Amino acid sequence: MSTAPAAPSVSPKPLPDNAQVLRVAIPVVLSGLSTPLIGLIDTAAVGQLGDAKYIGAVALGALIFTFLYWAFGFLRMGTTGLTAQAFGAENGVEIRACLGRALLIALAAGSGLILLQVPLEFAAFTLVGAEADAEALARTYFDIRIWSAPFALANFALLGWFIGLQRMRTALALQLFLNGMNAGLDGLFVFVFEMGVAGIAYGTLIAEVSAALAGLFLAARVLKSMPGGWDLAALKDKAALARTIAVNRDIMIRTLLLLFAFAFFTAQSAGHGNEVLAANTILMQFVSFAAYFLDGFAFAAEALVGEALGAKRREAFARAVKLSTLWAAGISLLLSAGFALGGPFFIALLTTAEPVRALAGTYLVWAAVLPIASVWCYQLDGIFIGATRTGEMRNAAIFSLTVFLACWWLFQPLGNHGLWAAFTLFALMRALSLAVYYPRLAAQSAGAAA
Repeated sequence: MSTAPAAPSVSPKPLPDNAQVLRVAIPVVLSGLSTPLIGLIDTAAVGQLGDAKYIGAVALGALIFTFLYWAFGFLRMGTTGLTAQAFGAENGVEIRACLGRALLIALAAGSGLILLQVPLEFAAFTLVGAEADAEALARTYFDIRIWSAPFALANFALLGWFIGLQRMRTALALQLFLNGMNAGLDGLFVFVFEMGVAGIAYGTLIAEVSAALAGLFLAARVLKSMPGGWDLAALKDKAALARTIAVNRDIMIRTLLLLFAFAFFTAQSAGHGNEVLAANTILMQFVSFAAYFLDGFAFAAEALVGEALGAKRREAFARAVKLSTLWAAGISLLLSAGFALGGPFFIALLTTAEPVRALAGTYLVWAAVLPIASVWCYQLDGIFIGATRTGEMRNAAIFSLTVFLACWWLFQPLGNHGLWAAFTLFALMRALSLAVYYPRLAAQSAGAAA
C-alpha cells in the first residue's frame, strides 16, 4: 500500500539576533548624525555673507519649522508601528494601505499648513522675537519653505514605512539624499547665485520635494517584490482608518507634551541669566548627541517588536525587547562615561567664554547622568510604538510632565541644579509610567503563538 509523500516542512523564521538589531539601529544612528551637519552647513553658508542678521534669520526660520514639524512626528512613529505589524503578518495589501493612509494624512496636513500660513507666521514671529532686519529675512525664509510642507511630511511617512519594513539602508539613503542635496543647493544658491537667505530656503524646499519624489520611487520598487496589490477598500477600511487616526492622535498629544517640557526647560534656563542659559544650551547638545544613538536602538525595538506582534510570535517579541534593550543600555553607559571624562574638552570646543565654561562644567554631571537615566524611556517608547499602544504613551507623557512641573516647583531653591534634577526625573518618570503598562503588553504577546 503506497503512502503519499510528506509535505515539505517549512523552517520557522529565525528569532531576532544581535546582527538584526544592529542592521536596524546603525543606519538610524548614521542618519541622525547626518542631520545636524546640514544646520552647520546652512550656518556656514550664510556666515560667509558678513552680517550676523543672516545667521540669525536662518536659525530663526529653521527653528520655527523644527517645532512646527515636530508636532507631526506621529507620521513617522505611527507609520512604523502599523507597517511593522502588517509586515510581520505578511499582509501585502495592508502594507500598501499603511503607506497610502500615511501619505494621505501628510498631504492633508501639509496642505493645511500652507492654507494657514498667514496665521501660523503671525503666531510664530509673535512668540519668537528678533531684531527687525533679522525677522524680515526670517519671514522670507518662512514664506518660501512653507510650500514644501506636504512633501516634508510625506518624507516622515516614507521614513516610518521603510523602517517598519526594516529597509534601513533605503531609509538611510533617502535621508542622506535629502541632506546632501540640501547642502549642495545651499552652496549653489548662496555662493554662485548670491541669493542669500532666500537661497537657503529654496535649497531646502527643492531638497524636500526631491526626497519625497525619490522616496515614492523607491517605495514603488519595494512593492514590486511584495505579494498583494493596492486595494481601495482596504485603504478606506473604517476600522483601520479609526485605528490609524487614534494612533496618530495619541502620538501627537504625547509629542506636544514633550515639546512643552523641552521648551519649559529652555525658558527656565533663561530665567537664571544668559550665562546659565548658554551653559544649559551647550549641555543640551550632549543630550541631543546621545539621543541619536539611543534612538537607533529604540527604532530597532519599534520595527522588531511590531513585526513579532504582527506575526504573533511571543518568543520573537521577547527576544527583540531583550536584545535591543541590552544594546541600548550598553551604549548609554559608554555615552555617560564619555561625557563625564571628555565633557570639559568638548565644552571648551563649544565656547570660549570662561564663565560659561565654568558653569557648564559645574552642571556637567547632569548631562553625564542623563543617557543612563533616559535610555529606558527611549526603549519603552520604541516598544510601545511597535505595539501601537499609543494610548499608554499619551498617558505616560501626561503623568511625567505633571511630575516634572511639580519637581521643578519644589526644587526651585536648588537653582539650576534643581531644574536639571527635575528634568532628569522627567525622563525617569516617562520610563516608570510606561513600565507600569509593560506587563499587560507582555501578556498580550504571550497570548500569541510561539
